[in-house]
Amino acid sequence: MSKRIDVEHLKVYYGDFLAVDDITMQIEPRAVTAFIGPSGCGKSTFLRTLNRMHEVIPGAYVEGKVNLDGENLYAKGVDPVRVRSQVGMVFQRPNPFPTMSIRDNVLAGVKLNSRRIARSDADELVESSLRSANLWNEVKDRLDKPGSGLSGGQQQRLCIARSIAVRPDVILMDEPCSALDPISTLAVEDLINELKAEYTVVIVTHNMQQAARVSDKTAFFNIAGTGKPGRLIEYAPTQEIFNKPQEKATEDYVSGRFG
Repeated sequence: MSKRIDVEHLKVYYGDFLAVDDITMQIEPRAVTAFIGPSGCGKSTFLRTLNRMHEVIPGAYVEGKVNLDGENLYAKGVDPVRVRSQVGMVFQRPNPFPTMSIRDNVLAGVKLNSRRIARSDADELVESSLRSANLWNEVKDRLDKPGSGLSGGQQQRLCIARSIAVRPDVILMDEPCSALDPISTLAVEDLINELKAEYTVVIVTHNMQQAARVSDKTAFFNIAGTGKPGRLIEYAPTQEIFNKPQEKATEDYVSGRFG
């Protein structure tokens, strides 16, 4: 688990529209990388290219490469479903399957990938995944209850447990705390810090303080104007981005002068 991502000259298109232009960057294993920037600058679009999730939109395609430990995820014959099991995604709003129990929510990805698993192994996987998501002690006595009955913060950690259960190499998080209260946000941030011991974690956030708290490196994205593609402006260790950025646009954004 935990692999390096090398992105080479990636361009993202929706039909004829160039949404993200010429991204080259290296995302390190066992670290948290944050994507920041104003709304519409392409950071979430780019995040979704890292596990080919953008392809669910008709007409979406990329040029360039995304290499996971040297394997191009866009090479001919690569199965997008396999990519999404290697590179998991946690979305902006918690999305447990409402008709499923907590237990079945954790196992949903495993079953979707048609993996046969013995009951005892399933029980062990549910417990280990929920423990990894810091949720086991809160739900161990109600595993047969609907996941939708949990609080927002618990639901988000359940979704993280569901992602962990398929044993990914990378976990992508698209504004995972934007719908949560401050206490739940802190719980998820603590979890992100723990996850990087085993996983490559990439997070999109609009919260500057959150990026400063949880990430090791930060990438700042920007857009020249409406209808223009998003671009990577600066990518560096987080402390450098917030305390000594090289680009004026980065300094203006992190200091609150625009965005």
